[in-house]
Amino acid sequence: MHLLTDQDVYQVTVVQLREWGHDVMTAKELGMQRALDENLLRKAKETNRIFITRDKDFGALVFLEESLSAGVILLRITPITIEDVHRELYLLFREHTENELKNLFCVIEPYRYRIRRLQEAR
Repeated sequence: MHLLTDQDVYQVTVVQLREWGHDVMTAKELGMQRALDENLLRKAKETNRIFITRDKDFGALVFLEESLSAGVILLRITPITIEDVHRELYLLFREHTENELKNLFCVIEPYRYRIRRLQEAR
């Protein structure tokens, strides 16, 4: 999968994603660690990547601004739940294709994940 991670995603998660074989770019690597949320979503969409964040504000943003609706994965993760959230993230990637995920807003929590379809205006 092609992913773009927000600056707030733990480095251990970035490392895990890369170990699973995913193509991961980080906001920091792109010099976008201080970028506006809208610009990060635009970059994800322009580079055809799924956006991963810990920031709940992206949920409202992708549903209110159709033009920014790139696939988003919201991690509800803390240092003590990393393994459980990583396990659910792994399951999400196993059960859904990259193209499916580009049309979804996903929330990953310990022991479960939830998905919601984004607008079909692509």
